Amino acid sequence: MATIVNNPPAADSSANGVGLIMGILILAIVVAALFYWGVPMTRQNSGPTINVPDTVDVNVNQPDNPTQ
Repeated sequence: MATIVNNPPAADSSANGVGLIMGILILAIVVAALFYWGVPMTRQNSGPTINVPDTVDVNVNQPDNPTQ
C-alpha cells in the first residue's frame, strides 16, 4: 500500500500584519473621535438655569378701612 503525505500549503505571506495595522488605525480613529466630541460635551453645563433677583419687594398695601 502506498503512503500518501498531504503537506499543508505554504502560509500566505502577502498579509504581513495588515489586519493588525487596520485594527490599530480604526482604534486610533475611534479614540480621536471620542476626544474631539466627547471632551467638549463633558464641559457643557447641562444643569438648570436659576435666576435669583438681587432684591425682592415685599411691601403689601392694605386698605385703610378693612371690611370684616
